[in-house]
Amino acid sequence: MLKQRIITALVLLPIALGGFFLLDGAAFALFIGLVVSLGAWEWARLAGYGEQSARIAYAGLVAALLLLLSWLPQLAGGVLVLALLWWLLATVMVLTYPDSASSWGGRWRRLLIGLLILVPAWQGLVVLKQWPLANWLIVAVMVLVWAADIGAYFSGKAFGKRKLAPRVSPGKSWEGFYGGLALSLAITFAVALYRDWTVRELLLALPCAALVVALSVVGDLTESMFKRQSGLKDSSNLLPGHGGVLDRIDSLTAAIPVFTVLLWATGWGAP
Repeated sequence: MLKQRIITALVLLPIALGGFFLLDGAAFALFIGLVVSLGAWEWARLAGYGEQSARIAYAGLVAALLLLLSWLPQLAGGVLVLALLWWLLATVMVLTYPDSASSWGGRWRRLLIGLLILVPAWQGLVVLKQWPLANWLIVAVMVLVWAADIGAYFSGKAFGKRKLAPRVSPGKSWEGFYGGLALSLAITFAVALYRDWTVRELLLALPCAALVVALSVVGDLTESMFKRQSGLKDSSNLLPGHGGVLDRIDSLTAAIPVFTVLLWATGWGAP
């Protein structure tokens, strides 16, 4: 299994890095759209549609929505704000699971939720790519999420006692969450020193980074919640040794739109 994971990672890493950092404009939007459409194909299964025809149709619907948004960039702000509201609601759903399942258990409701998860992630990356320091912004949000994952793994393994969401993901602990958050904030602080940020900028960046990390964990737990409800271990087997596309990007689907909204609110992308 480990060998398989390593081989898959070695194949995917240059493709991902090339797509993120070498492509621009329509090519970048198309590359991210392909990833999101694959995620949509997987999500249809989590929504209860096992038939390939239904899953492909849902992926096609998501691709069509992405194309529509590429033609109507003025809708980007609304899509991202809607995503922020969704992830706040998802936090409540995760914390109250399995009771919350009665409000989203229907297949059509789960399909709509898939749109709220997948479409804004694409929109957030497309917006970030158009802003100053575009590639570095994408690196920043990824580092925040990866640092949170790494910190959570080691601190959870060493100190984990109190379960974070035992009915959704029994392996996660509050100690792991705090360790991941601490590592992400430490990196944010180090960047602030390196970039010579003002005290005001630092005091703004730290709570924003904390919110991005917290909701990235909600993104992870949300997919886990839907997999548990569907009786599935992985979203698919597209990535040998890693599960599916959603299993790799679940945290980022929440972190990216939230990160983008927070930057937008501070005037980063203003002309």
